[in-house]
Amino acid sequence: MLIGFFLHLKAARLPVSTREFLTLLAALEQRIVALSLEDFYHLARASLVKDETHYDRYDQAFGSYFKGAAALFDVRTGIPEEWLRREFTRLLSDEDRRQVEALGGWDRLMQTFRQRLAEQKERHAGGSKWIGTGGTSPFGAYGYNPEGIRIGQEGSGQRRAVKVWDERSFRNLDGDVELNTRNIKVALRRLRRFAREGVPEELDLEGTIEGTARNAGWLDLQLVPERRNRVKVLLFLDVGGSMDPHVRDCEELFSAARTEFRHLESFYFHNCVYDHVWRDNHRRRTDRVPTFDLLHKYGPDWKAIFVGDAAMSPYELLQAGGSVEYMNDEPGVVWLRRIADHFRRVIWWNPEPPRAWEYTRSTQIVLQAIGPHMFPLTLDGIAEGIDALRH
Repeated sequence: MLIGFFLHLKAARLPVSTREFLTLLAALEQRIVALSLEDFYHLARASLVKDETHYDRYDQAFGSYFKGAAALFDVRTGIPEEWLRREFTRLLSDEDRRQVEALGGWDRLMQTFRQRLAEQKERHAGGSKWIGTGGTSPFGAYGYNPEGIRIGQEGSGQRRAVKVWDERSFRNLDGDVELNTRNIKVALRRLRRFAREGVPEELDLEGTIEGTARNAGWLDLQLVPERRNRVKVLLFLDVGGSMDPHVRDCEELFSAARTEFRHLESFYFHNCVYDHVWRDNHRRRTDRVPTFDLLHKYGPDWKAIFVGDAAMSPYELLQAGGSVEYMNDEPGVVWLRRIADHFRRVIWWNPEPPRAWEYTRSTQIVLQAIGPHMFPLTLDGIAEGIDALRH
């Protein structure tokens, strides 16, 4: 079984070696961990995977080989699992949806949620009041409500949740993804600006030929500083939730940007930038980068690029505490304006088609905060965004 697992990892393009596999077998013989699938997951990862950038690929390979392993990463709140068991997904007609009313605002929603949590004593399904599944209650999973709190649901449904009451694991974008086309690189290359900087250590061929000719044939080596790309880019990537269908496009862009820009700093956020971002999704709870630090460290000459669908509850942009991740002290739109005011050039690439932007209120709020600098994540949109950064 373990040999099959080892071969499965190699088939998933993970750089695992026989020596590392023998280390795993030796650790199992010494009974370093208990005999549970979760313990084996962590032991195998520590033994076989030496580069954190391969963690996501390892997770996918592990999950496909050991069916059901994804349950290891589903961290629940104190709400009983029985309340969230999925038995059916209620199908509502358009008329039924129109009859479902929202509670009427952020404060009312949070107050009612605390009240329901204190009063509820058993599981409910298909209802309109309690925390449960498959109904029209504002609280629960696999149902419908125009303004609610999603609890215990795997993936997005109607994309209308105001807050998501789960600990979710996002994955880093793979910078080594094999591109299907070189057009993204070509588009990004238009932003590059070269200058000769540093110590003279690069051979100037034309100058050497000219100097040797003037020196009656005696070799006269001429050196010049290296020609370096002076463009500096901050890349902010939205991950998780409604961005999951666009991971492939974002990986291609991320991989091309890493190749084309010498000075590139990348950070992750979810839905909107608040008082912190993070570099590694595996450590996003413990290793955060304050947004104020970015504004102090990187000067106005850096180019700021956001990549995200800008589709979220308007509360996440306009309300303190509106983030689906935590209780933020200031609204998201305040942070977007600070970033737009600090950097001279800011653009936003959106993977959703432009025809949908005018119907999404949160997208319109983002456009008002950063100016008319949103472009579709297409080859033409990338080219338009590059032109906006250059001028």
